[in-house]
Amino acid sequence: MTLNEVRERFFAFYKEHGHAIIPSARLVPENDPTTLFTGSGMQPLVPYLLGAEHPEGRRLADSQKSFRAEDINEVGDNRHTTFFEMLGNWSLGDYFKEEQLPWVFEFLTDTEKGIGLDPSRLYVTVFAGDDATGIPADEESVAIWKKLFGEKGVDGGDPKYVRLGSEENGGKTGMQGGRIFSYDVKKNWWSRAGVPSKMPAGEPGGPDSEVFYDFGERDAAGNPRHDVRFGDHCHPNCDCGRFLEIGNSVFMEYKKSDDGTFEKLAQRNVDFGGGLERITAASIGDSDIFAIDIFRKMSEALPAGGDVRKVRIILDHLRGAIFLIGDGILPSNKGQGYMLRKLLRRAALFSDALKPEAGWLEMMVGTVCVYYKEQYPDLDVRRAEITRAVTDEFRKFGATVKDGLKEFEKRARGGAVTGTDAFDLYQSYGFPWELTQEIATERGIPVDKSEFESEFTKHRDLSRTASAGTFKGGLADASAETTRLHTTHHLLLKALQTVLGPQVKQRGSNITAERLRLDFSYDGGRMTDEQKAAVETIVNDAIKEDLPVTRSEMPREEAEKLGAEHEFGQKYPERVSVYSIGPKGATLADPKFAEAFSIEFCGGPHVTHTGEIGGTFRIAKEEAVSAGIRRVRGVIEK
Repeated sequence: MTLNEVRERFFAFYKEHGHAIIPSARLVPENDPTTLFTGSGMQPLVPYLLGAEHPEGRRLADSQKSFRAEDINEVGDNRHTTFFEMLGNWSLGDYFKEEQLPWVFEFLTDTEKGIGLDPSRLYVTVFAGDDATGIPADEESVAIWKKLFGEKGVDGGDPKYVRLGSEENGGKTGMQGGRIFSYDVKKNWWSRAGVPSKMPAGEPGGPDSEVFYDFGERDAAGNPRHDVRFGDHCHPNCDCGRFLEIGNSVFMEYKKSDDGTFEKLAQRNVDFGGGLERITAASIGDSDIFAIDIFRKMSEALPAGGDVRKVRIILDHLRGAIFLIGDGILPSNKGQGYMLRKLLRRAALFSDALKPEAGWLEMMVGTVCVYYKEQYPDLDVRRAEITRAVTDEFRKFGATVKDGLKEFEKRARGGAVTGTDAFDLYQSYGFPWELTQEIATERGIPVDKSEFESEFTKHRDLSRTASAGTFKGGLADASAETTRLHTTHHLLLKALQTVLGPQVKQRGSNITAERLRLDFSYDGGRMTDEQKAAVETIVNDAIKEDLPVTRSEMPREEAEKLGAEHEFGQKYPERVSVYSIGPKGATLADPKFAEAFSIEFCGGPHVTHTGEIGGTFRIAKEEAVSAGIRRVRGVIEK
C-alpha cells in the first residue's frame, strides 16, 4: 500500500466506528512552552484527555504531523525519521479496552477495511504491573489479545515476562511460543511525567499495549536478524531489527493522589498512536521504511547507487524541512529555525557527495508538495515559497563550506585537528562535524571526537540554561502579560491588513511576556515610518475603545462566511474556536457581529476587553525575514 492509501483506510475505518476525523495540528505547538515541536499525536489533545470538552465529540481520529529533533542523529538506519505522521484514535471517556484492542487488530489484519497484515506476524506487549505502587498487571488486555489471536487461528500462548536491565533475556525469556509479552513501567506505562514514581499528584496515566510487526528471523539476504549481543532470545522490544513497533494503545485510567497512591479516573480515556510510515512499511513487508512510496518517489531525483545512509538522511531531512517551512518556520540561528537550518545543511552536505544533476532540489521539493497536497494542501499552495527557502539555504551553505575550508586548512597545519578546533569550526563558521571528520579522514589527519562532543555538550547545557523560561511555542506561557500581548497580536494583524492591504497573511508568531513578534507575507518591501505610525494608531485606538473580546464555537463554514482570519490552505475541523474583537453590544445573532474589528480562528487565551491591555502599543522593530516575508516586533508601554 501507499502512504496515502493507509491513511485514508485508517480514516474510513474509524469514521465507520463513529469517530470524527479532525485535522492535524501544526508542527509548531500552540500554548505549550515545554517543547519546540509537536512530537506526538497526543500532544495537541492533552487538554481534552484531561477533561476539557472537544467540539467534535468524544470519539476522534486523526493523522498528526510530528517532528522529533532528538532523533536527527539516528537517521540513516532503516527505521528512524525526524518527521513522521502519527495515526491516532481517541476515546474521551467513551469506549475502553474491550472495544479498542479488537478495533486495532481488525484495522491491521482485515484485508477489505484495513491493512491486511498477516496476524501470525503480529506480537503484542502489555503492562506487567508495578509492585512499588501496587498497580496490578493488565490481565484484561491479555485475555482480549488471546481471544483475538485465537479467532485468527494463531496461538496467543501465555504471556512472557521480559525482565529489563542487566538480567534482560538471560536465557529465560524471549520467543518461547507466546505472542504476548509483559513489560514493566519502563516500557508499558504512559504518563507525561514518566514512570509512576515520578508522577506528581493529580497527574493521569495508565498502562499501554503495543503492537509489533515481525519481519522474520532472517533478512532478504538470508542473514539472521538477531544479534547475539542482545541475548540468547529475541523478543518484541529487542533492538536487533527483527521487530518494528507499529502501534500503541494507552489506557489512561489512573490518577496519582496526594498521598502517593493511585486511584481510578472518573473519565477513562484511550489514546492510540500508530506510525503511518511504519505501518506502510509493514504493509509492503519491508523493514526499511525508506522503501515506502514517498521516499521512492523522492529518490528519483538522486543518482542511483549512492551511499544508502547518505541517501536516507537527504530524503528524511528534506521532507522534514519542507513540512517545517510549510508550517511557517524559516531557517535561523535560534529555536525551531536553527533545527530547520541544521536539517537543510546536513542534507546539503551529504548531497554534495552524491553529485546529483542540476535541478534535483527543486524536483524533490515539488515531489513532496504534490504528493501530500490532498492531506496538506498548504504545502502545494506555498510550493514556490518553500522552494525558495530551501534553495537559498543550500546556496548559503555552499558559501559557508568555502569559508570553513579556509579555516580548516589553518587549523590542520600542525598535522592534527583538536576537538576544540572542530567545535569552533561548527559554532563560528557553521562547518558541520561530519564534514570536518570526513576531510580529516581523507587526509589521514586525526581529530578528537570526544573533545568535540565534550565542547558541544557544554555549549548545549549553557544554551538550555540561558533559554530556560523563554518562548518555545506559540505562547511562552499563560501569564497576564502574555495574554495581553496575544490579544494585541490580533489587533496588529488587522491593522497591518488595513494599512498594507488584505494580502497580508500571518506566517508565524512568537509571544512572550515582554513582547510580541508577528511574521507576515508582504511583497512591498520595508514599511515606511508613515505606515508604521498608521498601524500603531489603529491598534491603540482599538485598545482605547475597550472592545469586547468574545470566544465562540461554530461550524467552520459559518466562521469562514463571517470572514474569520485563518491560515490559507490549512485544514480545520468541522467546528472551530473563533475569537472576535468588537463591536460593542453585538452577539452572534446580531448582524453587527460581522462588523467586528477582528475575527480569527484561535484557541486563546485572551483578555475579555481590549482595555485590559492597559498601555500604548509601539512597533519596536520591522525587518525582512526572507523574500516576501517580513517581521514586526511590538511592545506595550505603560
